[in-house]
Amino acid sequence: MYHYATVLKALEELGQKGFTIDYNVEEAQILKRAAEFEIVEIYRYEGMSNPDDEATVYGILNKISGDKGVFVAGNLSFAENDVAKILLKLEIDQKKNEE
Repeated sequence: MYHYATVLKALEELGQKGFTIDYNVEEAQILKRAAEFEIVEIYRYEGMSNPDDEATVYGILNKISGDKGVFVAGNLSFAENDVAKILLKLEIDQKKNEE
């Protein structure tokens, strides 16, 4: 998996791959039907001097509709945002299933 230099570059490339829905805006879809979603790409960015600059870009697939989109979670998003918490749980569950 290619590691993009910046979050913006990751979003541009994922957009070219058909990840066109912004789940930061359309988060209700994930909140209502979390089980329909699968994380297919993950890119993490660490802040050079400040941990608060960390971000994770998720490439997300709706397994039912085939829709693809992205969600960008900042370091603090995991503590404050319900969708970020769901995605983190999906990520952990997927890793367990791969073992």
